[in-house]
Amino acid sequence: MASSWINARTTKDGKRYRVMFRVGGREAATRYAGSFVTKREALARRAWVTGELAAMRVPDLATLIEPTAAPTFAEVAKRWQASRVDVRDSTLIQHRTALGRVTDAVNATPIDRITPADVASLVAALTEAGKARESIRKTLTAVAMVLDYAGVAPNPARDRVTVKLPREERDEIQPPDATAVEAVAHLVTPAYLVALAALDVTGCRVGEMEAARIGDLDEDRKAWLIRSRVSKTKASRWATMPADVFDVLLERLPAREDRDPAAPLFADVTADRLRTAIARACRDASVATFSPHDLRHRRISLLHRQGVDWATIGARVGQRNLSVTADTYTHAMVDPAEANWADVLVRARTLRALA
Repeated sequence: MASSWINARTTKDGKRYRVMFRVGGREAATRYAGSFVTKREALARRAWVTGELAAMRVPDLATLIEPTAAPTFAEVAKRWQASRVDVRDSTLIQHRTALGRVTDAVNATPIDRITPADVASLVAALTEAGKARESIRKTLTAVAMVLDYAGVAPNPARDRVTVKLPREERDEIQPPDATAVEAVAHLVTPAYLVALAALDVTGCRVGEMEAARIGDLDEDRKAWLIRSRVSKTKASRWATMPADVFDVLLERLPAREDRDPAAPLFADVTADRLRTAIARACRDASVATFSPHDLRHRRISLLHRQGVDWATIGARVGQRNLSVTADTYTHAMVDPAEANWADVLVRARTLRALA
C-alpha cells in the first residue's frame, strides 16, 4: 500500500531530513518529496504527501513551487535589443530612441500582463506630450517587436481595434527651390557647403553621406560608392556628382599619399551638425527652413520634371518601391531650376586659398 516516511541524513552542511514515499507497496518505486533543514518542515511535507496519497492522487511537487514572476517590459526590451545582432548600428539607435519614449507605467508592467488598453494609454500619453505621429508609430512598432520576442500572443500592440495612432494632417512638403538652396550655401562653412552640394546633386540620404569614406571614392566615375551595409535598400550603388561639385570635394581631401581610406569623405560633417547649420542659415537668409532630407525630395522631383523614368530614378537614389518614390518624394515645384553650383562653389575654393 502507499506510504511515506522521513530519512535523516548527515551532510557536510549539517543534518537534513528527506521525505520519501511510494504510491504502492514495496514493489513500487521510491519517490522523493523534498529535503529540509528542520524536522518540523519535513513533518509538514510528509503530512501533505500522506493527504495526497489518501485522496488517491500522486503527489505533484510542481504544485508547491511558487510561480516565477514574469519579467517587466523594460527587462525584456533590453534582452530584445541585445539580441538584434542582425541590424545596423543606426537601426539599434533607432530602436533605443523609440523604446526610450515608453512610459514608466508600461516599462514596470510584467510582460504577460500588458493589455491593448495599456498600449492605447501609452499612445495617448505620447500624444499629450506633443510627440509627432511618426515618432509614436516608431515607438509602437518597437513595442510590438518586443512583445513578439517575448512570445506574447495575441500581441496587444497589434490590436487595431483598441490601439490607434493619432490623426495627423500632413503638411504638403515643398522642397526648397534653387534660390533658397543657393542662399543657404552662401552662409554655411565650406565643409557644410560641399556636403550641401553633394546632397542636392545626388539625392542621397544624409546618413549615406555621413557614412561615406575616402576609400569609397572613384575619381574616374566622379562618384563615391554607397555600400550595401549603409544603403537602406541593402543594395550598393554609385552617387555620381557633376564635375564642378566633385572637383571641389576632391580639392578638400589630403594629398593622395596622405589619405586614409577609412577616414570620412565629408570631414567634420555629421547629419545633426549639417541639419543645424542649414536651419540657422535658413533663418539668417530669411528663407523657409528645409532639412537635408528635403534635398532628396528636391532631387527626385527635378529628375521627374526632367523626364527621367521611375526605374532610373529609383536606381539612382536607392528607392526600391517606385510607387513610394512617386507618391512620397515627387512634388510640384514652382521653380524647377538647378542650383548654380559652379558659381556657388567658388566661395569654397576662395576660402580654402585664404586659409
